[in-house]
Amino acid sequence: MKISAGARRLTAALVIVGMALPQTLWAQEAIDESPNEFAMVGDLLVARPIGMVMVVGGTAAWLVSLPFTLLAGHAGEAADTLIAGPVETTFMRCLGCRNTGYTDKDIEWAREMKAREAAEAAEKEAAAAAATDS
Repeated sequence: MKISAGARRLTAALVIVGMALPQTLWAQEAIDESPNEFAMVGDLLVARPIGMVMVVGGTAAWLVSLPFTLLAGHAGEAADTLIAGPVETTFMRCLGCRNTGYTDKDIEWAREMKAREAAEAAEKEAAAAAATDS
């Protein structure tokens, strides 16, 4: 029995979608923006020192490869891979978090702090203006 080309393509597409879908669902579950204390201690004592070594090693490797990457025109890409990547992994994530970059909690906290500081400054100005008027 011969299977048509269209049926093969449809079957292949369904198999690919069926294999990719569970992985995306598992990946969403793996995001942990509220790590426990064990994850934080492990990150502090193991992952961050390894990240520091990666930053220093990446910088050294970038400096060694710099003449060659400049000739090829890829010094920026090499710097992104060898220096910026380890720096982001080491310094731009919360303690114990797996994802690099700042979380929504960090951004919201920074906004709240700025709003609080602005409100305090406005209160001080109002108090100073009231004191000079009296």
